[in-house]
Amino acid sequence: MASTASMQVLVASNRGPVSYDVRPDGSLHAKRGGGGLVSGLSAIGPDTGALWVCSALSDGDREAVRRGVGGGGPPARAKPRVGDGVRMLDIPADVHEDAYNGIANSVLWFVHHMLYQTPLEPVFDAEFRRQWASYETYNRAFAEALAEEAAEGAAVLVQDYHLCLVPGMLRELRPDLRIGHFSHTPWAPPEYFRMLPDDIRARLMEGMLGADRVAFLTWPWATAFQRCAEQVDPERWIGAWPSGAPRSIEHLLDGRRITRETLIGVHGLGADAEFLHARSHEADVEERLVALRAEIGEGRKAIVRVDRTELSKNIVRGLLAYRQLLDDHPEWRERVVHVAFAYPSRQDLAVYREYTAEVQRLSDEINSQYGTPGWTPVVLHVKDDFARSLAAYRLADVALVNPIRDGMNLVAKEVPVVSDEGCALVLSREAGAFQELGKDAIAVNPYDVVGTARALHEALTMPLDERAERTKRLAAAATALPPAQWFLDQLGALNG
Repeated sequence: MASTASMQVLVASNRGPVSYDVRPDGSLHAKRGGGGLVSGLSAIGPDTGALWVCSALSDGDREAVRRGVGGGGPPARAKPRVGDGVRMLDIPADVHEDAYNGIANSVLWFVHHMLYQTPLEPVFDAEFRRQWASYETYNRAFAEALAEEAAEGAAVLVQDYHLCLVPGMLRELRPDLRIGHFSHTPWAPPEYFRMLPDDIRARLMEGMLGADRVAFLTWPWATAFQRCAEQVDPERWIGAWPSGAPRSIEHLLDGRRITRETLIGVHGLGADAEFLHARSHEADVEERLVALRAEIGEGRKAIVRVDRTELSKNIVRGLLAYRQLLDDHPEWRERVVHVAFAYPSRQDLAVYREYTAEVQRLSDEINSQYGTPGWTPVVLHVKDDFARSLAAYRLADVALVNPIRDGMNLVAKEVPVVSDEGCALVLSREAGAFQELGKDAIAVNPYDVVGTARALHEALTMPLDERAERTKRLAAAATALPPAQWFLDQLGALNG
């Protein structure tokens, strides 16, 4: 593995490690983000000249760019920076909207999570083509900024489906760079990927395969990507599966000669045990723990879920399964509560607003149908509160994680780490985390409401000693690759 001590490292992502608000007195207030990438950049040390290139997402971010905060230059400088080691791109709001919501979240997210209702959607019309042009413009802005900033031979780690075209664009501008791309979502199988227009599929593959290395959260997603590349242009991209060597895709010229290869890797992001243990016992979490126990009621068991109201999270079927449990096993009535945290996501898209409303409607319906004066079957919270989520992790008897399709799902990994007395995990086989946690979880088909209800009953009746032993094994698997090491492993593989 190449040393990172003298190598510049750049990260590119839609959302950066810092955001800004403008205070009433006109001053800027910076808020640092968290996550594996932030931890990773801290882990590689200050001598690498690390730089994060991201979008200015808020009015405060854009104001920070205009002021050139922390950049050592006037607001009108050619390459405005924000804070130490961050360059924000003030991409026009309409271009960002088209690229982010029009293409990334309304097309690519739906394709990779296989969410389309295909009798009616998708429709790739002139409006789609207009938005796709903005997606290309958005990606080009990142590629040009990275090309400007990168030192000779620098390592560039591009993140996620928002920036699929960046590696190919950057390769043309700076062939000297080591370029990696990491996908935090699943990758669609070829049969689903083929619904994209042929030229768009080819552009996405050209973009991704501009990287020296592409990486994913699990091998099923990596394999799906490799199969897609082979089917888009089998005379140009050939998958190589050599025994004892990394998988790769070979780039051919006239179908005969290897001109370059893109390596394929997998890095299963783990939970940050040290952070979670410390944070979950702070005073605000303890306060919320007391409040949640009061909401649940003395002596009752808790089925906990913590999700954003993304369509892929399958919250509605989870509620239907809980209702089925109460129908099939009336002995659980007044003895169990479903603690459901469904934090609104992407509310600027109508389909997400409608889904969030359906979660609320179904929760109310279950409470109306089964509730008694002393028992509320579903305790639903929709206001994002990380401390309350950690409190729920600690007291959960059962964790329900039933996504239709998920790149990883860190909730499934975090609950066993934080749980006070052990927690049975009901886990969708379509979650990326199932690859690591499946043998100690209770597996469910996310579409099977009756089967999920049976799994919930099994989890509720699991002996405490078995539950505790499974939780220990789940926590060990969940923390095998903590965030900082996850980042460093990618960097080492890219430069190895």
